Amino acid sequence: MRFLTMNVFSPSNPDWSKRREVLRAGFAELSPDIVAVQEAAWLGDVDPVVELLGDEYHSLPHSQRSTDGVGAFLASRYPLELVAELDLRLTDRVELPWSGAVIAVADTPNEFGDLLIVHHKPTWEMGYSLEREQQAVACARGVEEILSTRPAHVVALGDFDDEPRSSSMRFWRGLQSLEGVSVEYRDVWETAHPGQDGFTFTTTNPLVQQGQFPLERGRRIDYILIRCGRYGPTLAVDTCRRAFDAPVDGVWASDHFGVVADLSPVSR
Repeated sequence: MRFLTMNVFSPSNPDWSKRREVLRAGFAELSPDIVAVQEAAWLGDVDPVVELLGDEYHSLPHSQRSTDGVGAFLASRYPLELVAELDLRLTDRVELPWSGAVIAVADTPNEFGDLLIVHHKPTWEMGYSLEREQQAVACARGVEEILSTRPAHVVALGDFDDEPRSSSMRFWRGLQSLEGVSVEYRDVWETAHPGQDGFTFTTTNPLVQQGQFPLERGRRIDYILIRCGRYGPTLAVDTCRRAFDAPVDGVWASDHFGVVADLSPVSR
């Protein structure tokens, strides 16, 4: 099953009409089964799911959006059941209205088993490590509560806005506890490409320095994560790569690169 996360750099940013066509073509070529999209925009009667992916996907948007209609959505080729939506505006400093987590079950093929999908969107600002820690803990706790009565594979994905070495990502990856809570999720990129930076927000892309981060040095902040049980991850990583990481006829799709991965059940 193919998973993809992509921040599409909202339509209020330059060259949306050209970038939209690159995104649409790229999504069609990648043909993901599960997609998490950030910075999508609901403008008038425009449904960004149909605009970017087509009408064959089921979708669950984050219920909150910015005043300009920008938000996030989870989409799937399989029917989705919303299990929970967590509001992650946990301190007064978190101003992003759609800072939250959508947690859903996908009605996947029988051989894949029950699948819980977590579209996690913390706050983005530099110096907000405390908030991202609290948001990670709240989301992980929410998932564990669901799993206590509904066992399933878990894949968390999205724009986490923190580097692998950060406290929030160390928590997700099982390298430290926070607030008396510990979990472990396998970092799909790290599994497929150990030791490689895999930056998804980098000056290789001119849209980064042209935007609000003129002194950016490069970071990996977009992730696909697999929850581990007692004996490790319950899904295998077949492939993982960046997506939309090169221009098409001179047009960059976004200021982020996406992450796409093929995952499969673990053979026993």
